[in-house]
Amino acid sequence: MKVQPSTKMSLFKKAIFGDLKAAAAAKQALGFDLYDLSLGSPDLPPDERARKVLSDLSYATDSYGYTLTGTTRFNEAVADYYKRRSNVLLDPETQIVQTMGSQEGLVHLPIAFCDEGDIILTTNPGYVAYDAGIKLAGAEPYYMELLEENKFLPDLDAIPKEIAMKAKLMILNLPGNPVPAMPDPIFFEKVVAFANKYNIAVLHDAAYSEFYFTGNSPSSFLSTPGALEVGMEINSLSKSFSLAGTRIAYIAGNAEMINIMKQLKSNLDFGIYGPIQEAGIVVLNHAEEITERLRMIFSERHHFLTNALTDLGWKVAPSTGGMFVWAKYPHEMNDMDFVFQVIDQTGVVMVPGTVFGSAGAGYVRVALVQDIDVLRQAVEQLKKLEVLTIC
Repeated sequence: MKVQPSTKMSLFKKAIFGDLKAAAAAKQALGFDLYDLSLGSPDLPPDERARKVLSDLSYATDSYGYTLTGTTRFNEAVADYYKRRSNVLLDPETQIVQTMGSQEGLVHLPIAFCDEGDIILTTNPGYVAYDAGIKLAGAEPYYMELLEENKFLPDLDAIPKEIAMKAKLMILNLPGNPVPAMPDPIFFEKVVAFANKYNIAVLHDAAYSEFYFTGNSPSSFLSTPGALEVGMEINSLSKSFSLAGTRIAYIAGNAEMINIMKQLKSNLDFGIYGPIQEAGIVVLNHAEEITERLRMIFSERHHFLTNALTDLGWKVAPSTGGMFVWAKYPHEMNDMDFVFQVIDQTGVVMVPGTVFGSAGAGYVRVALVQDIDVLRQAVEQLKKLEVLTIC
């Protein structure tokens, strides 16, 4: 038979990570060492207590039924985490819904709030799942560019009034992927005022909220006065708690919006595996201890790589958090060609900036997912780069 993709499949491009992996494997086959700083998957193992709970419960014969929705225990753990960490009060029954990882939630959420042709405000550069969700919903993106002169934060004042009046949803990610810009309370207050003025729902992707290297609390949009009237926050246990492969996340926030997401989710899946939810409860209940340890490690990596690349003449976006370094390299070459040349010459694997949007031209995303000694070796390799001038 002749198999043909749907017309909609033309909207979805092949991810570059397979091509990067193939180029790296070819280099490694020649006997060269690799320094993979591309995929933002945590290299540190989950807390031992979470692994033990998951292991023990997985052996139980009654652990293999449908869970249908997030368990009450998990939702209560999320609510308690928000109260302790951000002084945000949430109703576990009405203001929290589970998703199978934040990727799943991000891709499906626009379907619940936007019709075909509706405008969604998103960032350029931005995490690739945002565009995927917008395309799946048939909505239209309006890109808020993240520029150096604005400290890589969206400029809400630059959004045309006619666009704002038509927008249904705004997606933010601070500190972000790929740009680890840090918000402040004043910026989030401005977001709330903007959303109220134009009746726009806000989704803040808080995947990296525990990756802050100054201050003493995670950055939650929901702690902003009025945020619970206009928006939601999505977060997974992947980054902060090294549970990436378990695919467990949640959306918290406005009760009406959460109810809409619950209705959608009831048609998509039958819930997350029970033992994974129990492992999630363990890490949420011990968040302070676990994340403090991770922050110490990632802060050291962030500090080293930022300074080392700056010394090499790269222009690194200022940041005090996140899981990535966003850097402009000092070579006259487009970013797609650049990353493959770097792999070929040095074995260092990074992600080209334009994967995340046109405003990423001339930048690369470098993930802090290797031990500090590996990062040192990678920098030594980057020092060997020959002059690159192909445009």
